[in-house]
Amino acid sequence: MGDAAALFAPWMVRWRLVADGASIETPTSNLLPVLQDGEPTMLKMLKPTSDEGPGIAALGWFAGDGAVRVVAAEGDALLMERAIGRRSLTTMAVTGGDEDAIRIMAATAKALHAPRPAPPPELPTLTRRFRALYEAPPAHPVLARCAARARRLVETSRESVVLHGDLHHENVLDSPRGWLAIDPKGVAGERAYDVANLFLNPAGVDRLVLDRARAQRLAAIVSEELALDPARVLGFAFAHAGLSAAWCIEDGIDPRIAIEAAEMLEPLAAGAA
Repeated sequence: MGDAAALFAPWMVRWRLVADGASIETPTSNLLPVLQDGEPTMLKMLKPTSDEGPGIAALGWFAGDGAVRVVAAEGDALLMERAIGRRSLTTMAVTGGDEDAIRIMAATAKALHAPRPAPPPELPTLTRRFRALYEAPPAHPVLARCAARARRLVETSRESVVLHGDLHHENVLDSPRGWLAIDPKGVAGERAYDVANLFLNPAGVDRLVLDRARAQRLAAIVSEELALDPARVLGFAFAHAGLSAAWCIEDGIDPRIAIEAAEMLEPLAAGAA
């Protein structure tokens, strides 16, 4: 594991962990499958540039309801329940079970958004979340329209709950306790925003992401399952597609799919408004 081994070492001792697989590096963190007293867990270390700090607070607040449990957390170190099931929502979606996968993620969102007795943590707002879109260069005319819709939606929002902030097929995993969310960003805002990312996923599966009829079905399912206003669901989907494109532009990634998704979603959002 090289440098990663040195990074994990203090926490392996502190939390009495045994390595149970190879380390994994993502753009925001380093992870290591481990065992604590024989139980499968995951050790996660956030990188200094990571934006997932609020996600640790959100994960703790979810308290294992719809998400993996936090076993221990300190600073940028997190030890959490490891989801070890074999089923995949991406595989389900691309092999004819797209609507089943959508319903599973809607049920996960419902569990995450349920009221809890503890006060919610202080988290970044949707205004901050959309900053990259608001400040995006005029790379494509649809981005300005996405930004305008985002502002209207945020200004007219009547609720603020703890949101996952990055709900998609690869962030809801199979486990012995059922389907559980991982890797929340931690955002405070309207529930309808939390399903917006589903319209851009599964990642790389253009035939689903750019399918207008599929977007309409998705909006109908999540609106019914979560008692949401379909107009706001589609509005946030349109706005978030623009935000995704803005992030791509920031990172030097081709924003084509996000822009095409925004263009596909725009008339649906307008028709639902």
